[in-house]
Amino acid sequence: MRILHVITGLSDGGAEAILYRLCQNAEQDEHIVVSLTNAGKYADLLSAMGVRVSCIGLRRGVLASLGLFRLWRVIREESPFVIQTWMYHSDLLGGVAARLAGCPRVFWGVHNTILTPGKSRWTTIWIARINSWLSRWVPTKIIYCAEKARQIHRGMGYDDRRAVVIPNGYDVRFFRPDLPARTGLRREWGVNENTPVIGLVARLDPQKDHDNLLAAIAILKRQEIDLRCVLVGMGLEPDSPDLSGLLTKYGLRKGDVIIPLGRRQDIPGIMSALDVHVLSSLGEAFPNVLCEAMACGTPCVTTDVGDAEIIVGDTGWVVPPGQPVELAAAIRKALDLWAKSPEEWKERQRQARHRIADHFDIARMVDAYRKVWNSQ
Repeated sequence: MRILHVITGLSDGGAEAILYRLCQNAEQDEHIVVSLTNAGKYADLLSAMGVRVSCIGLRRGVLASLGLFRLWRVIREESPFVIQTWMYHSDLLGGVAARLAGCPRVFWGVHNTILTPGKSRWTTIWIARINSWLSRWVPTKIIYCAEKARQIHRGMGYDDRRAVVIPNGYDVRFFRPDLPARTGLRREWGVNENTPVIGLVARLDPQKDHDNLLAAIAILKRQEIDLRCVLVGMGLEPDSPDLSGLLTKYGLRKGDVIIPLGRRQDIPGIMSALDVHVLSSLGEAFPNVLCEAMACGTPCVTTDVGDAEIIVGDTGWVVPPGQPVELAAAIRKALDLWAKSPEEWKERQRQARHRIADHFDIARMVDAYRKVWNSQ
């Protein structure tokens, strides 16, 4: 099959990562990727494995009609078997352009759950509402990455008759426990094996709610719990003024409890070096970082967002979002188990990895997408 993917951008993000893995593992198909904006991290990675990538170059505030015409022209030239769009903006522009170009197979991708005024951009909320109306005519199917996302969008008016849930998939050969990386990174951070290390891999963003995590760490510090917390992602560089403001707010210091690393490429190594991964988000659909951590044998504490509870099952701890007292209590439970029951902790690590291998393997995801693309 010739698949033309339309995505808002190709910078570091969850949907972008899944698009990359899908192209990487569905090698029997021809993939073409169109970014509505510019190239980013995944443009080079996709090009390196032979995927043709083009960028429309739209900027914020540019009329959508310009992008619609450019997309229409690309679709007419490529004549794909399937158009797969990713996220709200590309669902709208890519879906309408595909229909205008006469493409009969248009599949929307939805990778979000909660749209919160003040936290989500008003344009995103507006476009999602337009899409709810168009969902009865434009997409052949709407592919949700999480059951929770399907439920939320059904409530927003999306046509549930077209809904399909395909959980994200992960290559457990890539995301796996890495003892040498763990040893090297903890040495780099100045942390020995007797000190527990928790961490969050997520950009500094209101939806990720680092405020919640740092408030929980401040509570644990007052309880004299000895730990280190590694923060990885865009906006979490050691010299980040926004991070400095948050740390000051909670009486925390860089290099003491908090180890800010900024953006990193060695995520499997980072996950292996953590003892517990903590997701503190206000809203998610299908949190990739939980699966990546668990595949590396790292148990997780998470807020109850999107399909997080389904992902961790009985291998982790789930608390309500925006509740730092409960988050702190869950982290303490995890660390108590880590400290007092080494054998039980090893079993917890094994179960976490096996849950991802058994339920969210990349091959399962690829097969599900190809089956939907071939459906009538």
